[in-house]
Amino acid sequence: MSNKAEELAQRQLDSYNAQDIEAFLDCYSEDVTVMEFPSNRVMYQGLSEMRKRYTRMFQENPDNHAELLSRITKGNVAIDHEYVTGRANGNEVYAVAMYEISEDKINKVWFVS
Repeated sequence: MSNKAEELAQRQLDSYNAQDIEAFLDCYSEDVTVMEFPSNRVMYQGLSEMRKRYTRMFQENPDNHAELLSRITKGNVAIDHEYVTGRANGNEVYAVAMYEISEDKINKVWFVS
């Protein structure tokens, strides 16, 4: 991997696709903040809230899978374009997520709305 942002973005994606909650959460800081872009509206904060949300999502969507279409990195930021399939409701979505790294963990995430 070329940098920590790319390494963490890939590691969390691989863990997400494996539905390995512990490996997934290990990529994030204790006080991670997840926001909408461009409004910066905070969706939730903290690793414990992330654990609740993703544990439930993995349980409810056992076939959930995010395919990486492209990734851009610059410094401590990685931006992923993904195609998400396998949701229980049948919805397939294109998603853009931006990850900011601080102290070797993802500490901020933006989902483009």
